Amino acid sequence: MPLLSSGLSGLYGLARPLLFSMDAEAAHELTLDQLARTQNTPLACFYTSARVHDPVTLAGLHFPNRVGLAAGLDKNARCIDAFAAMGFGFVEVGTVTPKAQPGNPKPRIFRLPSAEALINRLGFNNEGLDAFLANVQGARFRQQAAARQQAPMLLGLNIGKNASTPIERAVDDYVLGLRGVYAHADYVAVNISSPNTANLRSLQSDEALDALLSALKQEQTQLAQTHGRQVPMFLKIAPDLDETQVALIAATLLRQGMDGVIATNTTLSREAVAGLPHAQEAGGLSGAPAREASNRVIAQLRAALGPQFPIIGVGGILSAADAQAKRQAGADVVQIYTGLIYRGPALVQQAARALAGAH
Repeated sequence: MPLLSSGLSGLYGLARPLLFSMDAEAAHELTLDQLARTQNTPLACFYTSARVHDPVTLAGLHFPNRVGLAAGLDKNARCIDAFAAMGFGFVEVGTVTPKAQPGNPKPRIFRLPSAEALINRLGFNNEGLDAFLANVQGARFRQQAAARQQAPMLLGLNIGKNASTPIERAVDDYVLGLRGVYAHADYVAVNISSPNTANLRSLQSDEALDALLSALKQEQTQLAQTHGRQVPMFLKIAPDLDETQVALIAATLLRQGMDGVIATNTTLSREAVAGLPHAQEAGGLSGAPAREASNRVIAQLRAALGPQFPIIGVGGILSAADAQAKRQAGADVVQIYTGLIYRGPALVQQAARALAGAH
């Protein structure tokens, strides 16, 4: 297993200089195109890794291991089978909005290599709900896992609002999204924390959050009756919250009966990257500089929510030790995104093995 992991590291080490010589979004699209073309073919061997067996049950879901892919990398759900082959225990795709939208003007992704960070202001660019669901339904990972009689990777579907939808009508978009993805998801992530859609983070305020979650819980109850199964909902929140705001969100999660929380999205803070090229670009900062703020919010959530409430930790995981620090802060499972860009697919197995050995 370590040999396979080192082989993946070596292959990505060869590819990374080429990718990092390109515009960041062009490299991102090239990588996704290649993954989409090679998944479920013999060429998938170049990024395939055995899935670490470290099962855990959260919100009624059986996770094969504790390492997932964060939303935002595969917005249109084109590469689910490729990411399944990398050994993730769960993969979250999206954010999808009801209607297709182009997102913000380019350039809109910037690397800060010396800080092992990215800034993005993509703005929920995606092909819309219909195209997204067609891709989800075309993925073969569930059939493949059943054929091998192994625990399938779990699939999270992440929903958001269209930029053209007024913030006071945001609930309508989230209900449409939940209705659309429900039958195809192992869990649904409700993204109210992207900094790149105007006023979106205002939905984290007390009254707005209460109204949104109340409507979504009502829809979830109806959908559970229609489909004969309960699909958990997790709320994704920002790291740029003070302790009082975190406590209010925690109280709302408990009051509304939410199934879990994802902490955290990208940060607007530039304190850790001040003076670096691109540091002042608008957008959300991810990678190593987001690590401590994410861990702080996770610890505050755990204290407020108690020991049993499911927390998915994300933000700044670039090593096995970073994954362990998320667990120590209070996360049950973790997700990676920017770490995959800087470290490659070997990070998935390294983090999963570290977490499997930590309990």
